[in-house]
Amino acid sequence: MHSSSTMAQAAVATPTPTEVNSPVSGEKTTTKEATESSKRKSDEPGEPETSGRGKRRRGAGGKKLRPGERYIPPPQKRNLGISFRQEHFDETSYYFEGGLRKVYPYYFDFKTYCKGRWIGKSLLEVFKSEFRAESIEYYQRAAKEGRIRLNETPVEDLSVVLRNNDLMKNTVHRHEPPVVGRPLEVLVDDGEVLVVDKPASIPVHPCGRFRHNTVIFILGKERGISELHTVHRLDRLTSGVLLFARTLEASKKLDQLVRDRQLEKEYVCRVEGEFPESELICEEPILVVSFKIGLCRVDPKGKECRTVFQRLSFNGKTSVVRCLPLTGRTHQIRVHLQYLGFPILNDPIYGSSAWGPHRGKGGLVGKSNEDLLQALVEEHRSQESLHLLDIPDDGIGIEQEAEKNKTSEKEDTLDGTSEPNKSGESHQIDTQVTTGCSSSSETVDKVSQGCTDSNGSKTSLESQPTKSNGNQTEAATHKTPPKTRDHLCSECKLVRPDPTEKELIMYLHALRYKGADFEYSTRLPDWAKEDWVEADWS
Repeated sequence: MHSSSTMAQAAVATPTPTEVNSPVSGEKTTTKEATESSKRKSDEPGEPETSGRGKRRRGAGGKKLRPGERYIPPPQKRNLGISFRQEHFDETSYYFEGGLRKVYPYYFDFKTYCKGRWIGKSLLEVFKSEFRAESIEYYQRAAKEGRIRLNETPVEDLSVVLRNNDLMKNTVHRHEPPVVGRPLEVLVDDGEVLVVDKPASIPVHPCGRFRHNTVIFILGKERGISELHTVHRLDRLTSGVLLFARTLEASKKLDQLVRDRQLEKEYVCRVEGEFPESELICEEPILVVSFKIGLCRVDPKGKECRTVFQRLSFNGKTSVVRCLPLTGRTHQIRVHLQYLGFPILNDPIYGSSAWGPHRGKGGLVGKSNEDLLQALVEEHRSQESLHLLDIPDDGIGIEQEAEKNKTSEKEDTLDGTSEPNKSGESHQIDTQVTTGCSSSSETVDKVSQGCTDSNGSKTSLESQPTKSNGNQTEAATHKTPPKTRDHLCSECKLVRPDPTEKELIMYLHALRYKGADFEYSTRLPDWAKEDWVEADWS
């Protein structure tokens, strides 16, 4: 269950080794406390971090380094109380084109401490085995330009052997995917609670390849709003009511409502096929298969779950369905509708043919969790749509992650549509930013996951004016603006097609959240109206 927590927290947490490329998400306390709860602060900032003969180790009883031994500073203390600040918001700016919100590429530092399995291996070996998003030649060139640092010292020779507590930093030229250009609508802001109508395609907080194109950063950059406590999250492709607490008191109050299941949630979606007219209740247990992409399935070993469904309309091809999740499992609504045989329109996971000829209806899959995950990745790889799963473009490590996590115990999120708790185990260290929409709550979740350090941005590009959304021009592709190119960046050399509406919108909307003394709701989406007709995607 996901409870009130600060958005910025995970967003700035220091990533674990293979999380070098995964930006963040956040949890409990204020954005200050949350943002960098996993970030660490040096015990003695003034202490030099280089090694050499005759230098003494801190905390080692004055023991001298042996000849050729490299000095490694001690682990840094966690430093609570730092939030996203204006310097983070100023890293880059937005521009609008073709109905999309885009971000000018910018420089960013990804950080990670040495994993146990890396100890004794050279940087070159680690890059070859785990960070294959770029060629070894790229890493060698990046090192020569001072973009790869070990304990704050530039590393030109990748043959250096890693030791326990080594802190690696990698400066990358970061590109973010476009999201819909519709502005965030603030529904309520009364000093205690902030409620927004989140457009589809925009993540709640920094995660994966997204940082500035997130609700948290848009609110901070365009409205000067920060210090928010998250009450719940919505999937990136899901739209609708999104609650934040403005104060710690409001956060605790809402958190208790969540714990006591006194927060009523109502969603609306459009599903494939003719949904039954009578009310339908699904109580199938849900099991998390992969924390990396949030893949779940109905399974007797899963957690108890209950969702009430009621058809609102049918247009001859698809149905609009009202959904009341009475429990709060990850992807609850999506998984239950798939089980019933009515997957949500444009659902890239639970509407996939990777589930077999029945597409998971009735729990009929005929594949192990590992085979299912592999099939899902392969399907999206063949369609060049891995980005819809929010995983690395090469899909490395997804299958292994499913095996590793199949017996793990992790807490679920608040509602049936919230972003899953992801492991953040990315396999890249540079320009290809991976997933890791992680969070670390101080109360309910109790899960500390890897995130990038938002305080680690080394440089920002020259300020670019934000273009007006009213001046949009239709464009079929997007390429890096001339003034924001980087000579080492492979992404700068690509011309990617702009995402389509089908790639940006899943027809699931958080319509209403209600407590004993409040109710927050949005207008019904256009696609939920009875006379709506699906566009031809072919």
